[in-house]
Amino acid sequence: MRLTSFTDYGLRMLMRMASAPEQAFSTAELAEEFHLSRNHLAKIMQQLVRGGIVETRRGSGGGAALRLAPEDIRLGNVIRLLEQGQALVECFGPQGRDCTLEGCCRLKSRLRHAEAKFLEDLNRSTLADIALSVRRAA
Repeated sequence: MRLTSFTDYGLRMLMRMASAPEQAFSTAELAEEFHLSRNHLAKIMQQLVRGGIVETRRGSGGGAALRLAPEDIRLGNVIRLLEQGQALVECFGPQGRDCTLEGCCRLKSRLRHAEAKFLEDLNRSTLADIALSVRRAA
């Protein structure tokens, strides 16, 4: 299974945030740290806020912070949230209704099962398990 860059970047942001869960991060800070587009990260951050994983704070010391403790955030759930609308294969997507194999395909159910197992396995790990270690200045 290949994850989208949207999910990849979202996981990187969460890994960084989990390394200092008491700290709020601006999208600009994260974009600079990871050398990524601020606009792209802002869209990812919005999705994480809508999913209840991150909350935003205004004012001095504001930014985005984890809404839950890193050990309470399951990786499979994060990936499910960030991969919403991204079909594993074309026939899983909204346009897949025109599949020429509909009614006789034996692959679709196996792929759905594999996808569910993939996310289930990832849910055995939490954000705390993959938090970035504290970076030291050289």
